[in-house]
Amino acid sequence: MQQRILGRSGISVSTFALGTLRLGAWGNSDHDEAIRLIHTALDGGINLIDTADQYSGGEAEEIIGKALRGRRDDVVLATKGHFPVRMGDRDPNRRGNSRRWLTRAVEDSLRRLDTDRIDLYQVHRPDPATDIDETLSVLSDLVRAGKIMAIGTSDFPAEQLVEAQWAADRRNHIPFHTEQPPYSLFVRGIEADVLPTARKHGLGVLTWSPLNSGWLTGRIRRGEKIELDAFRRVVSHKFDLELPGNRRKLDAVEELLAVARDAGVSLTHLALAFAAHHPAVTSVLLGPRTIDQLTDQLAAAELRLDDEILDRIDEIVPPGVTLNPSDVDYRRPGLAATERRRAPVA
Repeated sequence: MQQRILGRSGISVSTFALGTLRLGAWGNSDHDEAIRLIHTALDGGINLIDTADQYSGGEAEEIIGKALRGRRDDVVLATKGHFPVRMGDRDPNRRGNSRRWLTRAVEDSLRRLDTDRIDLYQVHRPDPATDIDETLSVLSDLVRAGKIMAIGTSDFPAEQLVEAQWAADRRNHIPFHTEQPPYSLFVRGIEADVLPTARKHGLGVLTWSPLNSGWLTGRIRRGEKIELDAFRRVVSHKFDLELPGNRRKLDAVEELLAVARDAGVSLTHLALAFAAHHPAVTSVLLGPRTIDQLTDQLAAAELRLDDEILDRIDEIVPPGVTLNPSDVDYRRPGLAATERRRAPVA
């Protein structure tokens, strides 16, 4: 598998990475099988594992810690903090991007991951209650203490990425090295602003949900019931057919299946190759629940899409367009209620 340099960090990462959202109670609760999945990813050429303290209430980090015993130095290990680790925890001081919470969150992640350092630590969402200067200050201190090696963001809009770069420069903080946004055939909004901003400021980009929560596997079709597992119920708006954007997805799936057939590939492979194609994207996070899913997804690592296929994709979902706006931005957890009310509703 090819590798690319992660922004200006000097760290080399595989073009596909292992996302671990579905390890533990949110997906695969069999720890032995989850460990085998991680080892399959490493043996398949993946060297970047991405997780978050919130995933399955910290269980995903614990599984990774077990899986990497004896292999830690072979892996670029990334995690995230911002949300309460336990869903339903209403303590306002056990969330956000404050010095108080991030210091605690990093220590807890180190313990669960059974490691002495985190290669990339990312703030999982913006925090309107905390000045970006405060967040960069504590993260810079943690880098200088050797507990984290590089820092990044997840789901930051372009203007906040620019503000963070400005604050780091003016306040002599370590700047963010990466951004982690959603990106897929159905979620292309970042092409208009986040990706150009990342390139301008030398940020590495790790994209998540390349299969749009299963929409781009070909298993969600018109006339078929959408099965909602424990995690999909948390993000049920992504599957609500009362929303016009989700109905547009049903039409687009049929058109993209035809493109995939003509290209001689599956829709899953077409979607993964598309996400990795953009020159601003460093690595695409896969999110398999089973080893079979991972093995199939790894087979797309060397697929390249020609201009004719990319042109046909652009006709179905134009560049910079997100079919269902509720997939991103105003409905994402972490935004203040007042911000959600002020945001436009599709």
